[in-house]
Amino acid sequence: INDFKLTYISDNGFVLSVPDVINPECTLDYTHHELIYETFKSYNKFGRNIGIINAADLNKVVSMARVSDLIRISEAYYDNQLVEIANEICSVPGKYKLILLTGPSSSGKTTTANKLKTYIQSHGINVYNLSTDDYFLNRTDTPKLENGEYDFESINAVDVELFNKHLISLLDGERVSIPTYNFILGKREYKNRSIKLRENDVIIVEGIHALNDTLTMSVDRADKYKIYISPLTHLNIDGHNHIHTSDIRKLRRIIRDNKNRGHDATETLKMWPQIDRGEKVNIYPHQDNVDRILNSSLVYEIGVLKTYVEPLLFCVNEDDDVYPEALRLINFLRNFLPIPSDDIPADSVLREFIGGSCFKG
Repeated sequence: INDFKLTYISDNGFVLSVPDVINPECTLDYTHHELIYETFKSYNKFGRNIGIINAADLNKVVSMARVSDLIRISEAYYDNQLVEIANEICSVPGKYKLILLTGPSSSGKTTTANKLKTYIQSHGINVYNLSTDDYFLNRTDTPKLENGEYDFESINAVDVELFNKHLISLLDGERVSIPTYNFILGKREYKNRSIKLRENDVIIVEGIHALNDTLTMSVDRADKYKIYISPLTHLNIDGHNHIHTSDIRKLRRIIRDNKNRGHDATETLKMWPQIDRGEKVNIYPHQDNVDRILNSSLVYEIGVLKTYVEPLLFCVNEDDDVYPEALRLINFLRNFLPIPSDDIPADSVLREFIGGSCFKG
């Protein structure tokens, strides 16, 4: 290694930083995020406790036909996080009015929002989901990028004024007509969908800008419970090479885009730099000002993703600009044995990407 940096982290030791795929020429400075760091530590401890810290360990479980047990253990770890969050939210009824949930692309936000709703409802508290997508400005009012394309990633593409007006009315106990955004026509429509909150009811807001205080500026911080979600895998390929979180999300996204939107792997890989830029502006800056980091990583998932994504990656043309990235992912997946999806429950966060989820939307 010709270039590296060591960063001292309190009493926990050092973080070793080296050049990566995005910045191969030099080592960028390490920025410490305490909550993310502690979540990584906790999941790493979990992995060591169940004896799976690298590809060889996971492959051994597969070869010994113990995958079904591992799936149940992994799902239980994820569910336990939601139980803890629901218990905290419901410990003092009425304390939190808004549950704000966001994370980078393909983190499992939709499934998490639905499952969290169920766990909160088990405490006898009503929950309503409010999507920021329904508050997009009409297409004619949507801001544009320098190249003339619509900038749907900007918070300025959301009717923040109307969203806050509706929040205030809801929290005051008024009945509010909620819009539904017609993406084909590019405008908001009202289809007799209304909400009225009772005293201890809560609203879950899930979306790219959920943690941006501008979106919910009419509500006091004390009334908000903020959750940042990401698949923070602890797995390593071997004793020296860690698996990057973005690779897990990228594989998830390729599969979902192909299944739900008809995109091939080439299209998703070409979009990824733009997705990454949007996350750096709209999501990552808010990850430290949260009440909880939720880890949506599943120990077994790479083996399952492999069976779905490999055929898509092999279809990337050798002459295409994204072929080197497709080849890198193919070589990465060769380290893992395939895992069938038969035993994955219908409410698993992984079902959001491979299909078969009991949650819609």
